Amino acid sequence: MNILIATGRLAENTVRKAIGEKADILVADIDIAAFITPRKLINTFQEAGFSKVYDLILLPGLVAGDFSKASEELGCKIRLGPKHAYDLGFVLSFAGKIEFSEKVPACELLADVRKEMALELIKKNEAEASSPFTLRDVKLGGKARMKVMGEIVGALEMDAATLQTKIEAFIARGADIIDLGATLNTLPEQAKRAVSLAKTITETPVSIDTLDPELIREGVEAGVDLVLSLNSTNLETAGPVVARAGIAAVIIPDEDRSLESLIKNVEAARRLGIEKIIADPVLDPVGHNITESIVRFHEFHRIYPEVPVFFGAGNVTELMDVDTIGVNAILCGIGLEVGASILFTPEFSDKAQGSIMELKRASEMMLLSGIRESSPKDLGLDLLCIKEKRRRPDFPLPENAIQARLSKGWRVDPAGPIRIRTVPDRTSGNGGLIVAEHEKASVVGKNAREVMDTLLELELVSRLDHAAYLGRELEKAELSLQFNRSYAQDDAF
Repeated sequence: MNILIATGRLAENTVRKAIGEKADILVADIDIAAFITPRKLINTFQEAGFSKVYDLILLPGLVAGDFSKASEELGCKIRLGPKHAYDLGFVLSFAGKIEFSEKVPACELLADVRKEMALELIKKNEAEASSPFTLRDVKLGGKARMKVMGEIVGALEMDAATLQTKIEAFIARGADIIDLGATLNTLPEQAKRAVSLAKTITETPVSIDTLDPELIREGVEAGVDLVLSLNSTNLETAGPVVARAGIAAVIIPDEDRSLESLIKNVEAARRLGIEKIIADPVLDPVGHNITESIVRFHEFHRIYPEVPVFFGAGNVTELMDVDTIGVNAILCGIGLEVGASILFTPEFSDKAQGSIMELKRASEMMLLSGIRESSPKDLGLDLLCIKEKRRRPDFPLPENAIQARLSKGWRVDPAGPIRIRTVPDRTSGNGGLIVAEHEKASVVGKNAREVMDTLLELELVSRLDHAAYLGRELEKAELSLQFNRSYAQDDAF
C-alpha cells in the first residue's frame, strides 16, 4: 500500500523521523501543517510530480475542510492522520487493516480500536483461564485476572436503601466481589438481613467481613459466598459451619501476623474440610513494615503456589495522603508477582474514592502485560490521568510579547449573575453534571463548552469579561467532575 503523508515545513523533520520507510512525505508550501487546504494540497502534489501512484494520503489530524473533490482530482483516498506527528509510526501500522476517517483524527480512531482489542483479549483470556475455584461465576486464582473486592464499611448495619445504593455503585465502578463490613456493634439478625438483601440485589459474589463466629453463622445461613476471615480465634467454632456450606474462606494469620501462624491456620482449615481457601498474609501500611509483609506474601506464594492470595491494597492507600491512582497501580503490580487473586479495597475516606475503578483497570493492565510478557505500557489501556505519555512540542516565546496583567475594574453583567455548581455521579464515581443558574434559567450540561454555548444562545451573558470569567469557572467545574473532586465557585481548583 503506497501512502503519502502531507505536512508543513515546521513538522517536516518530525514526520520524517516518525514514518521512516513506511511512507513518503509531501511538504506543502506552508509552515503550519494544520492549515493545509484542498487547493494547497492539490497544487503541492502536482508540483511534486510524483511518478508513484498513491492509495492513500494522510493529512494532519487537525486539518479542517472537505477534501472529497481533491480526492477525486488526485485519484486516491484522503483521510485524517494523527493530531501529532510523533504518532504516525503507530498509525501507519494499521494502514490496510482499518478504514481511516475523513473527520476523526486517526489517533482518536485507533485509541478506541486499540482499547476494544485490549478488552476483547481480556475477555477471551478470562473465558479460557483455568482457576482453582469460582465464586458464583467469578474465577479466582490460576490464569484468571486478579479480581477487585470492594468493602462497604459498616454495611451490616445500613438500612436497605443505603445498602442497595452502595452495592450498585460499587458494581458500577468495577467491583467483582462485594464485601459487607461489620462493626463491633453488629447484631446477628443484622448480618442475616444484610446478606439476604445483597443476594437479591446482585449476582455478584458477596462476602461477610467479620471474625465473630455468630455473625459468620448467620451470614452463611443467608447464603454468603465468602467468609472474611478465619484464624485460630474462630476456626474451631466457625470453620465447621463454612466447611458444611462448601463456601470459600479467607484465612489470616494470628495477631503476630507471622508466616508460621498463617500456614498453621491454612492447614487447620483444610483438616476441617474447607476446600475453597484464600490466604491473606496481611499487607502492612507504609511505615509499619510494608516491605516485611510483601516478603511474607512472596514466601507464602512460593510454598503454596496453588492457593489464591488475598491482597489488601486498601491497607496502604487509606493510610497515605497520596493520590491513590499511582499507589494502586504499583500495588497491583506487586500483587501480581506475589500471586494475588483478590485485590481488596474500601472507599472509606474521600481521598480513596475511585480505588475500585483504579484497581480494576490496573488488574486488566497487569493481565495484558503478562500475556504480552512485557512491562505494563502501550497496552491500549492505561491509568494516565494527569501526566501525558507523549508531550506536545513546545514553542518559543514570541518576540514583542505583551506582559499580561489583571484588570483593575470589575462590573456586574447587566444580563445578571450566574451561579455555577456541580452534581457528581455518585454511582459510577466518574463525571456528572455542571449546573449554571441564572434568574431566568438553569442550564445543565456534561461539559463546559455545551453549557457556555447554551448560556450565549439564551443571551444570558452580555459582557466579554463576564463570558471569560464563566469560561474559566465552567472549565474548573468540568475538571472537578473529571477528577472526582469537589467544586466551589471562585475557589482554586
